[in-house]
Amino acid sequence: MTKPEPPHSPQSSPDVITLGCRLNAYESAQMKALGKAAGVQDAVVINTCAVTNEAVRQARQTIRKTRKTKPDAKIIVTGCAAQIDPDAFNAMEEVTAVMGNVEKLDAQSWQALAETGMSNVSDIMQAEYVTRAELAAPSIQKTTRAHVQVQNGCDHRCTFCIIPFGRGNSRSVAPADVVAEISALVSAGVPEVVITGVDITSWGADLEGAPQLGDLIYRILQDVPDLPQLRLSSIDGAEIDDRLFDVLTTESRVAPHVHLSLQAGDNLILKRMKRRHSREQAIEICRALRAARPEIVFGADITAGFPTETEEMFQNSLDLVAECDLSYLHVFPYSAREGTPAAKMPAVNGAEIKSRAARLRALGDKALVRLLDKQTGVHRMLTEKPRRDGKGVGRLANFAEVEFDGTDAQKQAGQFFQVEITGHDGFKLSGKILNEII
Repeated sequence: MTKPEPPHSPQSSPDVITLGCRLNAYESAQMKALGKAAGVQDAVVINTCAVTNEAVRQARQTIRKTRKTKPDAKIIVTGCAAQIDPDAFNAMEEVTAVMGNVEKLDAQSWQALAETGMSNVSDIMQAEYVTRAELAAPSIQKTTRAHVQVQNGCDHRCTFCIIPFGRGNSRSVAPADVVAEISALVSAGVPEVVITGVDITSWGADLEGAPQLGDLIYRILQDVPDLPQLRLSSIDGAEIDDRLFDVLTTESRVAPHVHLSLQAGDNLILKRMKRRHSREQAIEICRALRAARPEIVFGADITAGFPTETEEMFQNSLDLVAECDLSYLHVFPYSAREGTPAAKMPAVNGAEIKSRAARLRALGDKALVRLLDKQTGVHRMLTEKPRRDGKGVGRLANFAEVEFDGTDAQKQAGQFFQVEITGHDGFKLSGKILNEII
């Protein structure tokens, strides 16, 4: 007997599994809408990451697990891992099709996929502009905190990083398009927008007149006066232009939260990473920003166990936490990525890498406690979706997490409230709602 075809709903959209960065998450929301519009049915899209070999392994594992749980689904693989090595993913028996990082946001590519089921991966290095889905932003992101892409790709070649070969060269979104998307989100009631991309401080270099990120932020604030709060994702301290410094330190609607891609605190390691700043420059930019706006809080990406790193060199990274007064640490135990120059450098013992990462995380926990200790008093908080246990959660402008209960605010995600901070547990604050801020 022939197995009957499952019924199709014209309103259905593909499931999307997101691995990796916030930009992937932003793009996954667009892919879900694009797949629905193209009529892609009974499909799971896996949006992969390629930042480390472990990330690629997890992508393969996710594909195999998805096939076991959804044996009849079409599995479409995209993202950086698929872009860098499409043949390897096409060779997996579980995979139906592979889409490149340009194609995954292109409506015509989705239509072709629906009609032919064929893989389509172009040369990312030939991409000259940011592919953006022509979809209304509010229909994509109905959240408290919406991410808006302003840039893609990277022109730098850090020795540990494979991402430029997954994302291509740096391309900027036109300022008018950025403003239009943010305006639509604000009109739909989104209270906070996060500017995101691969290397957002390189925004504008490929546009007429070579504007800088500070110019874009200034225009957003001027052209979208009803935007309550603007936040930046990770930035490169070496590329903070004068106007960006000004808006970060003088504009109250720009969140006082700066996450820096520091990577290490030792000058020789920074040189071997091919970074564009020294430890002294990192310390100076943090000092200058805080002097101009004392409430600014810093986060940073720091790698433990980069090739050739000695204990003395690692100690310089530990010392940087205090010298930059970092509060949020994203710690990465170094993992060699095949195809990068760093993968050929003398490696640090794996157990030592693990130990150093643990020590750095422990120091980061202490740094977070120091921040939380200072948050007594009344603050402005943006509420988020409540937890499953009914606890209300929110974030202060400096991104410190707050937990609260006993109020209807739990049901009002996306609202600003005054909150009295009553304590903390070492990881998040406890607070009491006072009143809503209109």
